[in-house]
Amino acid sequence: MQSFGLYIIGDEILSGKRKDAHLCKVIELLAARGLQLNWAHFLGDTPEQITSLLKTSMARGDIVFSFGGIGATPDDFTRQCAADAAVLPIERHGGAVAEIEAQYGERAYPKRVLMADFPQSADLIPNPVNRVAGFSIKEHYFVPGFPEMGHPMVEWVLETYYMHLFHQTDYIESSILVTEAGESDLIDLMNAMLIQYPALKIFSLPKSNQHRTTELGMKGESEPVQAAMKMLKKEVSALGFPWIDIAN
Repeated sequence: MQSFGLYIIGDEILSGKRKDAHLCKVIELLAARGLQLNWAHFLGDTPEQITSLLKTSMARGDIVFSFGGIGATPDDFTRQCAADAAVLPIERHGGAVAEIEAQYGERAYPKRVLMADFPQSADLIPNPVNRVAGFSIKEHYFVPGFPEMGHPMVEWVLETYYMHLFHQTDYIESSILVTEAGESDLIDLMNAMLIQYPALKIFSLPKSNQHRTTELGMKGESEPVQAAMKMLKKEVSALGFPWIDIAN
């Protein structure tokens, strides 16, 4: 299955003027459909960096959602960067113009209509809030940074183009909460588990509390994960550490 990726673009995120609202939401939207996010990047308004990363993810064939930078102000570079990464010219999209005109009438000109300038042959992503469309090229989907617009647009993309991928991957996470043990007490066991189950991933998440507590688990295909968790529980008990199951 193709990887799903995420770009969150804007100096305002990196400076702290605006808090990110997209990462957790995209993870939630994917998980509800049996999919998972494979990577994410936070980027400032730096055209060279944006273009370089877009070229890389386009070349890999990833499915990518990009939030931000598609407005009409001088600090919105994403549309041009997408065109440069795809080696395409920018051109005014008739369908996007029609949407903007329908929403704003004469007020579409002279500035709002600039948001209809997309890479050549781009497809539209309908905006349910103000009809200023996003666009897609090479399975990269560019939406506004405003959550109330961008999030339903991502849902529309998933439901329109990727229903065939929903709940197709045999993938689960399972974990236990180990008490009286820190991560350092479990490293040898974790290495042994990876040797026994090389196709799986292991994870540990220490808890910040007065009791040494660590969430310990495995993720991957369901059958080997279930077998691995049986071994993991047995070995944790053998080390003398109490544990409880966590509902995943």
